[in-house]
Amino acid sequence: MGTTVSIELTDERPDLVADVCRWLHEVDARFSTYKADSEVSRFGRGELRIEDCSADLRHVLEVCADLWRDTDGYFDAYASGSLDPSGYVKGWSVEVASARLAAAGSHDHYINAGGDIRMRGRHPEGGPWRVGIRHPWEADKVSWVLALHDGAVATSGTYERGDHVINPRTGKPASGLRSVTVVGPDLAVADAYATAALAMGEAGIAWLAKRAADGYESAVVTDDQRAFSSANLPAAV
Repeated sequence: MGTTVSIELTDERPDLVADVCRWLHEVDARFSTYKADSEVSRFGRGELRIEDCSADLRHVLEVCADLWRDTDGYFDAYASGSLDPSGYVKGWSVEVASARLAAAGSHDHYINAGGDIRMRGRHPEGGPWRVGIRHPWEADKVSWVLALHDGAVATSGTYERGDHVINPRTGKPASGLRSVTVVGPDLAVADAYATAALAMGEAGIAWLAKRAADGYESAVVTDDQRAFSSANLPAAV
């Protein structure tokens, strides 16, 4: 998926870490848009019928269609002109990995996939897991520190990968927001919401505020260095 993944468990279960790694490599092989033989690439070229696709790909396509409707078209797996569901897949793959760990008895863990984070339970030293949200101009500083026992944190921004998110209404790179962080119960949804809000530009701030009713809090930094956060953002004291 073009990123590094770190996995932290409070109990020593290398078998579970290996299982997570196998799953993430499987997802990368199936969904990478950089691999010509991946399932998503073959489907995008019309070489696979939808009924011949895996259950996972059918699920991803169905949810991406739902998210397109829920975000008024701003989360668009076809925004670049060809199928690229990566804005959902990375968060979904980590959410599934976390659920697998919990089902196997690992109730205290933390998975970080390039800034998309899913945590459960307690930190090894006790208390909640703490997540620093990188300052979008000064890499050695943080804008917020979040504290969670159970939840997901997804950040989308332009400060590392540049103009990689497209506004599907204009076909041009998104502008107006420098960093968008969404916190909520499901990493896949949080990741998609962060991407959609970044694509919206400053209109994304008001759109994100409405997502709090569904349990998704947010923190945003604009291109002109203003900061906004929702009322119940789990910021550490």
